Amino acid sequence: MSRVPLLVVGGFLGAGKTSLVTHLLQQSGGRRLLVLVNDFGAVNIDAGLIAEAGGDSIALTNGCVCCAMTGDLYYAVGDALDRNPRPDAIVIEASGISDPARIAALALAEPDLSLAGTVTVVNAEEIGALLDDPQIGAQIAQQIAAADLLVLTRTEHGPTEAAGERLAAITPAPQLAAPFGRIDPDLLFGLDPAAPNAPATPAHHHHADHFAKWTGDSPAPLPADRIRALLENPPAGLYRLKGWITDETGTREVHRVGRHLQLSPAAARSGSQLVAIGPSGRFRPEDMAALWREATAG
Repeated sequence: MSRVPLLVVGGFLGAGKTSLVTHLLQQSGGRRLLVLVNDFGAVNIDAGLIAEAGGDSIALTNGCVCCAMTGDLYYAVGDALDRNPRPDAIVIEASGISDPARIAALALAEPDLSLAGTVTVVNAEEIGALLDDPQIGAQIAQQIAAADLLVLTRTEHGPTEAAGERLAAITPAPQLAAPFGRIDPDLLFGLDPAAPNAPATPAHHHHADHFAKWTGDSPAPLPADRIRALLENPPAGLYRLKGWITDETGTREVHRVGRHLQLSPAAARSGSQLVAIGPSGRFRPEDMAALWREATAG
């Protein structure tokens, strides 16, 4: 049974986490998402999308479910995994004062989960003042440092260069402007390994250039030292990397989100296929292509 991706959405109070989660529910792209939130009454779901509303959950016509996160988080996730059918992915909206890294650690400890990433939502208009606040600044910085991807809201009112510089001083995680919390779900959930024998694609942009994608394929096993260099030193702006790598010792499945790299044994293959994705302007597919050429050079 395949592992269920777990996405953690963190950020301080009022940053726009619920708007982002609402958007994911409404634009699920056919995926059965199960969302755990502290107060699902705050999730503004289109009434036409609601199939059934119970005491602590809302079932949607697109197969998604939104549940109030009551009691122990481990039990809540266990209940989600026990559902039949299982969700295609689980999304946890962390409270505004919590450390999203501690929640993400759940995915690393639970064998039935894989980490889809930690997304920290940041109010671009207020982040400077929040970081400078002597009472909460350290907590805000901690939430930012935990991010695999930073989503900037309130960007519709003006430039975000100053906010971006403050964030970059805390973490090299890629940044993505998302007015009103509108982020393409494919960036978070839609990454599939490259098709066998697919040629490397230097740049492929989707949905108003919100993100860029690269794919690469090698028909023969690769040197293990080159593979390790490629996986441990990805290009700037990379958010996700997925696929299979084959060297002289066998084939392994590759799953990287932000700073987290997971390698696991996979069915034997003759070659390697990888796909990478990141926000446009932050991730340059040509940088990934250059590293791939080094790894696959004869």
